[in-house]
Amino acid sequence: MLQTVKILAIESSCDDTSVALIDGEKNLLFHKISTQKIHNKFGGVVPELAAREHLSRITPLVDECFQQTKISKDELSAIAFSNQPGLLGPLFVGENFAKAYSLCLNKPLIAINHLHAHIMANFLSDDHPEFPFLCLMVSGGNSQIVHVVDENNFIVLGKTIDDAVGEAFDKIAKMLGLGYPGGKQIDILAQQGDPNKFPFPRVKVPNLDYSFSGIKTAFKNFLINGEREDSNFIQNNLKDICASIQKHLVDMLFDKFVKAIKVTKVKDIALAGGVASNSGLRERLMSVAEKNKLRAFYPKPIFCTDNAAMIAVCALGKFKSADFVDLDVQVFPN
Repeated sequence: MLQTVKILAIESSCDDTSVALIDGEKNLLFHKISTQKIHNKFGGVVPELAAREHLSRITPLVDECFQQTKISKDELSAIAFSNQPGLLGPLFVGENFAKAYSLCLNKPLIAINHLHAHIMANFLSDDHPEFPFLCLMVSGGNSQIVHVVDENNFIVLGKTIDDAVGEAFDKIAKMLGLGYPGGKQIDILAQQGDPNKFPFPRVKVPNLDYSFSGIKTAFKNFLINGEREDSNFIQNNLKDICASIQKHLVDMLFDKFVKAIKVTKVKDIALAGGVASNSGLRERLMSVAEKNKLRAFYPKPIFCTDNAAMIAVCALGKFKSADFVDLDVQVFPN
């Protein structure tokens, strides 16, 4: 029976240490995320500190998993971990922990691309897309349009040629004095502002690719010019600024995504990644779906951020096809 399949999953690609246990019927038996708040005062993730934090947190989380579920380590069917992309040190911690468990328990090892896992997070709900579907994968490190053929077949149709949209959100938030991470704060303020108050320049990129480096420079110049005329320009217009820049970034993303929908002729569309919890993105996804008579999906907010549950559900597909790796497998930070 599928319920006898039990996969322990580890996620440590950035600054969230997470552990999950899933069975073959996609029942999430355990899931917990330990967020590293130490990075807030630095305005971004410090890789060395992140790796040390993972080292101190991963074993207690796994112990808690077995204590809470009352499942023996010997009952495990496989060990899964994120091996790309991410920060080198944090990835090493999760990799070596998973390898040690695999070796000691003599259980298969599954390496997961955590961008694929973000997309498969949509399947942690009973209401999920059907293959094939099109997914807009947006996070702090990546922005991609992905044609998801099946649970093990992901075709990237377009991607950022420089910075990711999540990184743009956070850098813009920093310019506005909103701190780190600032993308969520922009979203909250944007809901109270006028999205058409301030226009921003369009960036032309060939095919279905993106570029978000130019908009950061344009936004910086926009603030400089605004403060020349009004020293309190940001404070006096903060909500409208947030609403306008959020709408602009969403427009950039969906201009290409809509083109990809027409090319692939899919019936289901979805969001994934840390930025997928943005309200402007979700509203636009639903609007595009309604206009084109499609079905739209996005994960719960807790499954948008880096988490082991998405690693676990992605690992199920690889387990079914016996797609295992040897102990000499390497991590790929880029």
